[in-house]
Amino acid sequence: MSMSITSFPENEVLERAEAILERRAAYNVRKDKFTSPAAVARYLKVRAAKEYDGAERFTVLFLDRRHNLIEAQTMFRGTTGTSAVYPREVVKEALKLNADAVIFGHNHPSGEAVPSSADLAITERLVDALKLVEVRVLDHVIIGDNSNESYSMAEHGEI
Repeated sequence: MSMSITSFPENEVLERAEAILERRAAYNVRKDKFTSPAAVARYLKVRAAKEYDGAERFTVLFLDRRHNLIEAQTMFRGTTGTSAVYPREVVKEALKLNADAVIFGHNHPSGEAVPSSADLAITERLVDALKLVEVRVLDHVIIGDNSNESYSMAEHGEI
């Protein structure tokens, strides 16, 4: 008998951990405003672990003028090696939520937290699209599945 990903006992622990991290993130966002790429990576790792099914997922953290978290959404789901990201949909959601800034995050099921040329290209397209509606892109954090690795494009001067 095979188990589905939703029937793993670890999922209950991950759901509890996510709830704790979301409460802390809400507090820290007010206090620290996600100023640390490491804090963003921790938050994204818990979200990715809860949703993990071997596919790449693209998450957007929508922030207000003071960089408080308005909402975190996993907007796109792909395959094991790629995820289609549509700038138009991100812009629509940012406007709907009245966001002033965003942070992007996605996982690499391969385990390596290194941006591909496609990652760099879509980030540039997203930055350009959001700039037209005066929404700032603060970072794009890539996390490696099954590892503690993360990569901040802002820390590496790519945003």
